[in-house]
Amino acid sequence: MSLAALQHVHVPPTDERITGTLLLLHGTGGDEHDLLPLAPLVAPGARAISPRGAVLEHGMPRFFRRLAEGVFDLDDLRVRTDELADFLAAAARTYGFDASQVTAIGFSNGANIATALLLQRPEALAGAVLLRPMLAYEPATVPPLAGRRVLVASGLRDPIAPPEHGARLARLLRGAGADVSEAPADAAHTLTRADVAAAHDWWREGRR
Repeated sequence: MSLAALQHVHVPPTDERITGTLLLLHGTGGDEHDLLPLAPLVAPGARAISPRGAVLEHGMPRFFRRLAEGVFDLDDLRVRTDELADFLAAAARTYGFDASQVTAIGFSNGANIATALLLQRPEALAGAVLLRPMLAYEPATVPPLAGRRVLVASGLRDPIAPPEHGARLARLLRGAGADVSEAPADAAHTLTRADVAAAHDWWREGRR
């Protein structure tokens, strides 16, 4: 996929000592601007690239189709995952960042396609912050994920992505060798200050 295929925002780094790049992936109904305020709170000075999901559901952008609440179009998910990985590789060439040092921060639908990247195109991500995720699908063969760092942040009162989904996802990724941390929040399907603080601490720990 070419860089122009997804509408996006690129924010250059303000601290050249930071080697990582953030891939910001919004939730249903969001856009490429939604998570931009989160980036400097989680990783001050880091580069960020934030695409808009190309699928519309009743006019609301998403990263892949769903058939009903919690029921996903898996064929579309697989196609969109490959497209996002290809977009990210094109962005790395255009903007000059290291494609092997990308960390996704995804909320809800964005967290789900970030998970799909880890499971289908693991070379695309060095790690991920998964905010209110679900395990949209489980591949027949889970790729080795040693060296990937992942933070799973479920909401303990989340009716859309219940915490047991996050716990199951954490077990799957940990079983594949990923370094998985969990930060459940006393929240529903919304982001909280606790999520931001947990993500910031997780990012800083990975830079030590």
